[in-house]
Amino acid sequence: MRTSKFRNALVALALGAGTISAAMGADAPKPIAGIVAPNVVVATPLLVTAGQPDRASLLKLKAEGYAAVISLAPGNTADAVADEAEILRAQGIEFVHVPIPWQAPEASHLQATAAALKRYQGKKVLVHCQMNMRASAVTFLYRTIYAQEEPAAAWVAVKKVWTPKDQWAKYVDEQLLVNGIAFKAE
Repeated sequence: MRTSKFRNALVALALGAGTISAAMGADAPKPIAGIVAPNVVVATPLLVTAGQPDRASLLKLKAEGYAAVISLAPGNTADAVADEAEILRAQGIEFVHVPIPWQAPEASHLQATAAALKRYQGKKVLVHCQMNMRASAVTFLYRTIYAQEEPAAAWVAVKKVWTPKDQWAKYVDEQLLVNGIAFKAE
């Protein structure tokens, strides 16, 4: 049911409703970690993953303590906030855009995301994409490969959103294997 509400919100947004929250009306998502977006997951107190935040959330991220936002979405999706980078920079928040094509995630995307997360280690960071599928998977890989967290514990955050399939299951498994981590992501 939530998926159809979100789809309806996207249609309303395209027709000029303004934000996903406004388009969803009374059933609008409640803020989690100061963010209204699809599938918000607090992976750690300083690391949050989500789908595309609405404009109002982006405008309040500094007040919520965020130091950086990493977007893994292509940037041309229907619910993208066109001036997201400017909104964040005006608050002194670093915006990093690592557009990951849905059909072709690569090791370089993980490396670029990891470099940004390392720069902001110890500070609050939001990693988002459109629905928190790319973001949850890539953040899981960062947490296990670079931050050396226990894979099973880090995988819990991914499972709150989805179970990667097809190219994304292969991508996660390959990155773990290349980095010598024995964990089957299921």
